[in-house]
Amino acid sequence: MAAHVIADAAEALAVAAALADEFRAGAAERDAARRLPRTELARLSASGLLGVTVPAEYGGADVDALTLAEIFRLLGSADGSLAQIPQSHFVYVNVIRRQGTEDQRKFFFAELLAGSRFGNAQSEAGTKHVQDIRTRLERQGDGTLLLTGVKHYSTGALFAHWIPVLARAEDGNLHVAYVPRDAPGLTVVDDWDGMGQRTTASGTVRLDGVAVPADRVLPHHLTFQGPQLHGAVAQLLHAAIDVGLAGGALAEAVEFVRTKSRPWFESGVESAAEDPLLIQRFGELAVRTRASEALLREAARAVDAAGADLTDASAAEASVAVAAAKVQAAETAVIVAGALFEVSGTRSALDSLNLHRHWRDARTHTLHDPARWKIQHIGRYVLNGTRPPRHGLL
Repeated sequence: MAAHVIADAAEALAVAAALADEFRAGAAERDAARRLPRTELARLSASGLLGVTVPAEYGGADVDALTLAEIFRLLGSADGSLAQIPQSHFVYVNVIRRQGTEDQRKFFFAELLAGSRFGNAQSEAGTKHVQDIRTRLERQGDGTLLLTGVKHYSTGALFAHWIPVLARAEDGNLHVAYVPRDAPGLTVVDDWDGMGQRTTASGTVRLDGVAVPADRVLPHHLTFQGPQLHGAVAQLLHAAIDVGLAGGALAEAVEFVRTKSRPWFESGVESAAEDPLLIQRFGELAVRTRASEALLREAARAVDAAGADLTDASAAEASVAVAAAKVQAAETAVIVAGALFEVSGTRSALDSLNLHRHWRDARTHTLHDPARWKIQHIGRYVLNGTRPPRHGLL
């Protein structure tokens, strides 16, 4: 496999913008037919975008959080499914940066610069809660480790070269095993049937005694000891997808009203775009979307500032800033995607146009983790100075 190596943040943003325009063109058809985006993901790999957070000393562009968030916003504005697929990829790149040995970093960073994709196998269904991980990593007499368990919501696993698997070792500590997609005993089942984000293939991964060399396992439990930005970066990318979804829905509504909608007869205007009530509503939606974009940038800058001087205080400030951005973005994505129909009129509801994919994607993605708990942590921080927990979801 070969991929372009992106030099810096400016090039990364230019590549992301060009790919977003390319991916936008086929988004409605892919969603309607549930055509999995294998070709588009190959383009993503070849573009070099998947390696942009590789540190400079290993040959990467090492872009900052502000750039990475903008990449995801651009992709999210084009296709809410495609943007979701690499989210876990960058999360597990960060695990290698923080917990990998020198040999592990050299190996995996070279893989990333060559275009390799990470999927994920972390969530499980039917357990007590999302932190109740029951997949087991057991050491054998020859030093290898065996993975056994079943994972759900495994976005990107079907398309991955490597699947990071979250598992507990015999001592109960959490580890990440990086497993080749074609490893014996590993099965990826394309059984995702969500109403939105239809082409993420967020299905099931079964692990039936999958052998993993010890040098492909990282101690993830150490990530949460001391100040960390693991959860802040992961949630920042989710927020960026939501902001992108809102922007994409608003742009689609603008185009529809300008070119297809008829004015209401009482308005007395020649085109729907001149209707003062529609103008008012578009202004409101634009303000909400711009506010979400601004909070996203502020959160990204807080993450970058914390990364430059990582302390308990700076990590907490970054987590709270990201939480605020995510709350606002999630609400905005659902509201704007729903308002698309309100401003566009009856014809916009035609199934053949598939405009409802924006709302379905927004409603599905914003279920990832509850905004109400983020608001709780923001309130405790503001009122009592209580720093948010280090569980990786803030």
